[in-house]
Amino acid sequence: MQVTATEAKNRFGYVCAQAKAEPVFVEKDGRIDSVILSVQDFEALKAASQPKNLAERQKAFNQTHKAWIDEQNARFEKNGLWCDDLRVW
Repeated sequence: MQVTATEAKNRFGYVCAQAKAEPVFVEKDGRIDSVILSVQDFEALKAASQPKNLAERQKAFNQTHKAWIDEQNARFEKNGLWCDDLRVW
């Protein structure tokens, strides 16, 4: 839903009720200025944007890409480094 700032001000209760179903975009001077969200949507956004520490991010990465990491480790154990036979001189 998209409303003007004046309409949002004059019909605030209605706009709040609509925000429970979907985000309400508030337009000011012909451009979107603000968004009104339900509390549940706001909490979900806030939780998603919480920065994780390095250990949590590393654990999540390892779980997500476990098959790829295992394949790379097996390839390394079998063949060694790909650049072992390259010489600069």
